[in-house]
Order: sequence, then C-alpha cells, then structure tokens
Amino acid sequence: MNRSDVNPQSRRSFLVGAPIAAVAGLALADALFATSAHAQDLATGKGEPFQCFKADELAADAAKLEAAPGNNNLVTNKNFAMVMTTEKAKSAKEFEWHEGRDHLLVIVEGETVYEVGGTPKGTRKVKEGEWLAPEAEGATKLTLKKGDILTIPRGTLHKRSTAGSVTFLLISPAGTVK
Repeated sequence: MNRSDVNPQSRRSFLVGAPIAAVAGLALADALFATSAHAQDLATGKGEPFQCFKADELAADAAKLEAAPGNNNLVTNKNFAMVMTTEKAKSAKEFEWHEGRDHLLVIVEGETVYEVGGTPKGTRKVKEGEWLAPEAEGATKLTLKKGDILTIPRGTLHKRSTAGSVTFLLISPAGTVK
C-alpha cells in the first residue's frame, strides 16, 4: 500500500483522536489501579476492568453538546471522573483548587483561556478539600486550542474563560484529602 491509497479523512481522524486516546488511557489506567480495593474487585471479578470510548461515539457526543452545551459525564466513580464539556461564552467568576483531585484537560474543538497558579486572595472553603477565591496574584494565562493538553495538579489554582466555544475532555483522578 502506498500513501495515495490511504483515505486522508480517516487518517486525519486517527491523528486527531490518537493523542486524546493515549492521554486518556494513561490517566485512566493510573486512576483505575490507584486503590487496592479496586484491584481486589478486579481480582474477584466484582469490578469492571475497563471501558472503551470509540472515536465515533465521542464525536456523536461532541455534536450533541455543540447543539446543547453542557456536560456529558462519561465516567464517574470514587477513583476518577471523565467528563466531556462544551461551553459557549462562559467565564468562571472565581479561581478554584482541589486538595484531592488532579485535572487533565484535552481540547477537542474550539478555544479557551485558562489562568493557572498564583496566590489566592479572598479564599473561602466551599467543602472538604475544595476552595474558591475571587482573585489570584501571579497566575499564568494560557490560551488553549484544539489538540492542546493541560495538566493541573491538585492544589493548583485555576479558572477558565471561553469567549467563543470550546469542547474538552476533563479527566480527573481523585486522591485522598489530607
């Protein structure tokens, strides 16, 4: 087979989807095996060892969210969450940070601006391990576009502002709140 025999559309879809699948797979694998209780469930046959998210299903989910922006909770359990979100002209009012959760964001379509890091001003605790602050001094502003990936370790301030439209996957492994 030579290059002219390859369907450029399917090749483009693979090249767009492969990094998302690879990142999601690594984060999910780490989260799935993070607790011995889950490993015990797998060993006894009580747990679900894996979930597969096919590119065509994710594309259909993204199309539905484009028509009606919001969240599609793909996975929610005690170890991690994976959510596909579409938002249009939406900005967070405050910075947030979490003691027991990391974030991995993969931009599927569109563009958004994240402010990350810095020192919070006017902090308030909203629940165990979760805080908000209206301002942060020294935050770094990042413009994220289709194909970009951002990791936000637990304890890192972050805030998102979307002028137009963005669709992204949020993969959030959970840990123990100290």
